[in-house]
Parts: sequence; structure tokens; C-alpha cells
Amino acid sequence: MVHRRPSLLSCGVLAVTALALGACGSDSLSGSSGSSGSSSSAPATASADSALHDALPQSVQDSGVLRVGTNAEYAPNEFLEGSEIKGMDIDVMNAVAAKLGVEVEYSNASFDTLIIGVTSNRYDAAISSFTITDERKQQVNMVQYFNAGTQWVTAEGNPAGVDPDDACGKKVSVQAGTTQSEEDLPARQQACTDAGKPAIDVQVFDSQEDATAAVVSGRVDAMLADSPVAAYAVQQTGDALELAGDIYDAAPYGIVVPKEQTATADAISQALTQLAEEGGYEAALAGWGAQDGAVDSFPVNP
Repeated sequence: MVHRRPSLLSCGVLAVTALALGACGSDSLSGSSGSSGSSSSAPATASADSALHDALPQSVQDSGVLRVGTNAEYAPNEFLEGSEIKGMDIDVMNAVAAKLGVEVEYSNASFDTLIIGVTSNRYDAAISSFTITDERKQQVNMVQYFNAGTQWVTAEGNPAGVDPDDACGKKVSVQAGTTQSEEDLPARQQACTDAGKPAIDVQVFDSQEDATAAVVSGRVDAMLADSPVAAYAVQQTGDALELAGDIYDAAPYGIVVPKEQTATADAISQALTQLAEEGGYEAALAGWGAQDGAVDSFPVNP
């Protein structure tokens, strides 16, 4: 599984029903390691660990700032509320930064530029629902911190009669660059045509907000997204949407760190381990109802 956005999207809005109005994003947003949290309950600030701080690149130690790239268009994982980047991933990263003894400066950028930004030293790290893959591990280090699967979503009552196991001929929306758009749906389309059935009419959108809005407006019959994103979309639209079928193809998310910065990756892994022991890790997930995706360990490049 790859966001589950695989390969090497603006201001997001919280109400999914308003997403069709479009978005406009800021290129760079700054926030302290404790300033970006959910409206429900931001995790408590972690106590800094001096040994982990000393494992960071000298430039980060000197500045006291960790430059982090993200694509804030994937609620509830990362999204814009006004000019502030919020979300589950942001709360996790803020807690990690507090444990490392630094603040976070977030840059909101297109998803497909984030890994390049890390490898070119524009960012010290990136967090944006990256599924850990062998291809990505060849380019960067990835620190496991969450587990997510894929979930189908339809309009309430499933009026188009979408069967996730046989969606041939149905109109389905998806965000560009996701594992769902680049792996899942193409395989399903091929299965449909191989069986002599009409292919799935895949509608690809640059942002998850627009993909969700297409279902709400009736432009498409269903959508695919990561399980926490799908559940949040249903929650935010009230009775407009519902989940369809079971979660499948669960895979871990990873924080992206430059390939040569193994000490930084190990420090982030150890920070997450300490946070899990202290309760800060689960608190970061609980603010978004994402505890089911919690992992028990935080390996580098699993």
C-alpha cells in the first residue's frame, strides 16, 4: 500500500460538505511543537530528552527548529483550519518535536514534492500519511508510527448499489497520487474488463476534499480513501455519506527522514517509544478518534 499516497494536494476546510468550493494553500506555515492540535484535545507537551536532542543534525540543534513538510489536504490526518495546520499527524509530530526539544516549522506543499523536499534538504522531515514502501525506503528513511487501511464510502443508503467487491461500471472518485488511484482501482478496472464487464469510471481529483465532495454532490457513486480519512468524511457530513464494506490492505504510515540522517530517524523512533510509554502517543491519536490505528513499535524502515 502506498497516502496512502504512493510515488515519489489550498486551504482545506473542516466541513466536508463545503469542500466543493475549492481551496487555496499557503506555502509555509509555522507553529511550535505544542501549538497545532485538534479542537477536541491536543496531547500534552512531552518533556524533552537531551540525548535525543543531541542526535539531531547540528543545524537543527542550533536553530531549535525542525523543518517539516506536509500536504494539508487530508483531514483528519493533516488539514488547514484557517491559516493553521492541524490533524492527527500534526499532533504526533508536535509531540515528537517536544520530546526532541525543538519546535516545528511546517511547510504546506504538494504531496508529490515532499520526498524530494526531504532529499534536497528543503525539509528536515516530512509527515503526510506516507505509506511505507520498499521504493520509498530506497530514497529515504521511514519511521513507522501508524497503521491504516483502505475504506469505500458511498452516499447515505448507497443509492447506486455499489458493491466494493464488484464496482464495475460505477463512477468512483479518488485523490491523485494515492495507493487507491495508482494501484487499487487500476487493478479493479483490469479485473472488470478481463471479465467482460464495463470498467470502473475513475474520477481523479487533486485533493481529497474534492474527491469527497463529488460523492456528496452525486457526481460519483463512491470513493476510496485511507480508513481514517473515510471515517472522518462520514462523520463531518452527518447523514450525507456512509462507509461501505470492510477496511482492507492495512499498512503502516512512516515519518520521512533523509537517508543519510540515520541518527535522526533513530531519535524519532525513540521519541515515539517514550511517548507511547508516557501516554502522549495515544493522546495524539485519541484527539481524532484514531486509536485503532495505533502501533506497538516504531521501527525505522520496517
